[in-house]
Amino acid sequence: MDKKSSIFTATHGVMTTEVGVISGELELVTSCDDSGSLTLEITYVGAKEWYTLPGENYKLNDPSDHEVVHRMLAAVLERP
Repeated sequence: MDKKSSIFTATHGVMTTEVGVISGELELVTSCDDSGSLTLEITYVGAKEWYTLPGENYKLNDPSDHEVVHRMLAAVLERP
């Protein structure tokens, strides 16, 4: 399984399934397996609890797109 991680500051917040909106310095981790199944997790930097982004059954047609999708998500979540 391939994992990517990015740290960013969310000034307007990011919606999570478990606790609603979180903001501040966050870490996004995406994982993609060989079949293209994608998981999205987010946490406060340094925290132990991880949250999921709304939605389910994320799937990439080509697992080699994982890097691009991860960077795109981090950029979108960070924008004001």
